[in-house]
Amino acid sequence: MKTKIPDELARDLAPTKWGKILLATPVVMTVIATLLAGLASSEMTRAQYDRAYAAQLQSKAGDQWAYFQAKKLRAALAQNSWELLTATSDVRPVDQPALKKLPAPPALSLDANLETALQAVEQQKPEAEITALLKAVDDPSLAAALQAAKDNARAFDAALAPANQALDQLEKSLAPGDKAAARDLTAARMHFLAVRYGAEAGLNQSVANLYELQVRKNNVSAERHHRRSGKFFFGMLAAQAAVIVSTFAIAAQKRNFLWLLAAAAGLAAVLFAIYVYLRV
Repeated sequence: MKTKIPDELARDLAPTKWGKILLATPVVMTVIATLLAGLASSEMTRAQYDRAYAAQLQSKAGDQWAYFQAKKLRAALAQNSWELLTATSDVRPVDQPALKKLPAPPALSLDANLETALQAVEQQKPEAEITALLKAVDDPSLAAALQAAKDNARAFDAALAPANQALDQLEKSLAPGDKAAARDLTAARMHFLAVRYGAEAGLNQSVANLYELQVRKNNVSAERHHRRSGKFFFGMLAAQAAVIVSTFAIAAQKRNFLWLLAAAAGLAAVLFAIYVYLRV
């Protein structure tokens, strides 16, 4: 038994393969446009996140630079005071083993790519050159180097603990009225502070420089996500244009007012997006 489709319904069906493709095109392109819009929004969100994180890292770098400047100044003042005291008075060295040989700050071991990028930042190379060098520096290596720099600062502080304790004990053991011993202890303390703050300033500088690299890497990442967002946006416009064209084609074929209205609305949306991009 054969079933005959009424002529009114048969006219609404796609009799050919091309007709079926034409009917499916608006749906497929709408899905693609929606996907591209989601990708554009996702890339923009990631760009904003990288910008915000870079601002946080810049604040931390600023703190380290402030520590560096303060300790560098204190080291210079202590050094000048020690030199002035030893030049104008008969100062004897303090007999305390912990003060005779102060520990040196730990050295920071960096890989070649990271070392090259740090040197470019310190030498104030052009941003384009620094950006190219940063591409060879991966985030785990940079994070590990930053943690190592912080560990070095803590290790140096712990290494100075015996000298701090020795100075405190000598100060407590001073006999009242012994000006010569007090002068000797003051000179020893000034020399100790000069060495200590000078070394700590260098450690803070290393931490600050590594933070600066992280700031630059996050800004580079933000720029990349921003560019990708723009490209996905234009891809979405192209997909919407395809939806409009295919909808106009169906409207012309079927002479359907609703299809025509949908195509007109889509065309207006695309034209408005172009206007906003170019003029606003």
